[in-house]
Amino acid sequence: MKLVPVLTLALRLTFALLPFAGHAQDTLTLVLAGDVMQHRPQIDAAKQGNRYDYSACFTHVRKYIEPADLAIANLETTLAGEPYTGYPQFSAPDELAAALKDAGFDLLLTANNHTCDKGKTGVTRTIGVLDSLQIRHTGTFVSQAQRDSLYPMIIDVKGFRLAILNYTYGTNGLPTPPPTVVNRIDTALIGADVAAARRRRPDLIVACIHWGDEYRLHPNAAQQDLATFLMRQGVSLIVGSHPHVLQRMERRPAPDGSTQHVVIYSLGNYISNMSAGNTDGGAMAHIRLVKDHSGVRIDECCYRFVWTYKPSVDGRKRYTILPIADVEPAPDTFTPAESRAVAGFAARMRELYNRESTGFTECL
Repeated sequence: MKLVPVLTLALRLTFALLPFAGHAQDTLTLVLAGDVMQHRPQIDAAKQGNRYDYSACFTHVRKYIEPADLAIANLETTLAGEPYTGYPQFSAPDELAAALKDAGFDLLLTANNHTCDKGKTGVTRTIGVLDSLQIRHTGTFVSQAQRDSLYPMIIDVKGFRLAILNYTYGTNGLPTPPPTVVNRIDTALIGADVAAARRRRPDLIVACIHWGDEYRLHPNAAQQDLATFLMRQGVSLIVGSHPHVLQRMERRPAPDGSTQHVVIYSLGNYISNMSAGNTDGGAMAHIRLVKDHSGVRIDECCYRFVWTYKPSVDGRKRYTILPIADVEPAPDTFTPAESRAVAGFAARMRELYNRESTGFTECL
């Protein structure tokens, strides 16, 4: 779909929807999204008779995902089959993954603290479902042999060669069921993986890390130390998840003072039923890579705030992701409480990012 080198006229028209313009022959556009959660009310809302339909969840953001050359999200649930369950041990219908693919996501991350919620079946069936849908994924493996053959993940897109890494701090105290493998944060392991990736000569190494303190708007010392370690190892783009709230984005010089790197500490919730402070939304990061005679560099970076809209329709809650800038001022269909909620989230996150983020702007 998007992993082809020829840009057709239709894609040229669609590309205008991206926050960046021009340079199609030597650019690569990335879209990065946060935690895709599946609480019980979300599963119930998607049920349509004997099937599940998640298409409405992505109706308003698809136009920003689909045109990207590579779109990535964190799948924070298993696809373990029935019975479907929400918190604290997740298992979502397979239709969720199909809807993510239909919305335009190319790669789903599977190493997070809920990976082992349903034991071996949860790990292996999630991998099997994603494979059957031809959705790229990384972070978990059915065996060490599979990890050895597939990791680090190398993706070739439009003449760009990317290495994608994914790790989690833990699995909520649940053991990894043998013979499956879940990538854990371990600097010795990560260092070896980055070295293996570099031997494959990628243009850029991306590390997606499940880390940090839940509900905390600021990265902790361990996150900052690990980010510095990753950059020293040669990772150029670091993308964080797990806190369920936004944390700052920043462009930083590498420790040797050379090419700028990007650290996104947390993209927050992409879609969820969470209601704790600042968990009702998140952001998509849009990043453009440029290749020229000197190599590949991270060019323009921007973020797009999103909010999970949960209206009641026919007595049932519905879920859809709204790009906040697209609904400002709030449409008449919002209740006063909803208008206050989305405006409050937007104001708080803009204040946070204006104060703490560097090298990023809000997407136009």
